[in-house]
Amino acid sequence: MRMKLVGWMVALTLGFGSAETIRFDMNAPGSMPAGWTVVAATDPPPKWEVLNDPTAPSKPNVLPLVSKGGSGHFPLAILDKADYKDGEVSVKFKTMAGKNDQAAGLVWRYRDASNYYLVRANALENNIVMYKVEEGRWLSLTPKGKPARGNGVAHRIPSRTWSILKVSFRKSRYEVYFDHRKVFEAEDATFMGPGKVGLWTKANCVTYFDDFQFSGK
Repeated sequence: MRMKLVGWMVALTLGFGSAETIRFDMNAPGSMPAGWTVVAATDPPPKWEVLNDPTAPSKPNVLPLVSKGGSGHFPLAILDKADYKDGEVSVKFKTMAGKNDQAAGLVWRYRDASNYYLVRANALENNIVMYKVEEGRWLSLTPKGKPARGNGVAHRIPSRTWSILKVSFRKSRYEVYFDHRKVFEAEDATFMGPGKVGLWTKANCVTYFDDFQFSGK
């Protein structure tokens, strides 16, 4: 499903030259921002739409998932224009609700709904985990210098509070930051070519996103 509207973008200067930030503030509440593709590996298709939130870091709007799904439902919102081999992507997020998960995620080197990298922060589990999704199979990537286990790195993720999640990706090396501090690094060479970037959430999560920033080459 493809939906087109116009999002608000601001040029900034980061390590990859010119970066852009999508703030969702030029979109009418109830609409889906333009230039994004809504994706899910399962039916029915997820529904994302702009909402008004007076606490938004850049007022007045945010972008949440407004539909609900089961535990195997992983809705994606993929930005069409950004196709990077190396780059950086970040987002401000606030988890609002969710019985089994309260999660926010960033996607990079996205090829299709079954092949991409993902890092997600979960406020119920208080951890940050990086995955590769290859042919629909999920594998957590072990942080460098950490024991091999499936739940990533323990880190407090406050609910109902705006936080920043960021990933930098260069060649086979990935660095994850939370609120401007590096949490861990990981390496994997499965997807080395360019791919798109985007947002991820899960199941019945209610997570607000704002200030989606991206740069790369």
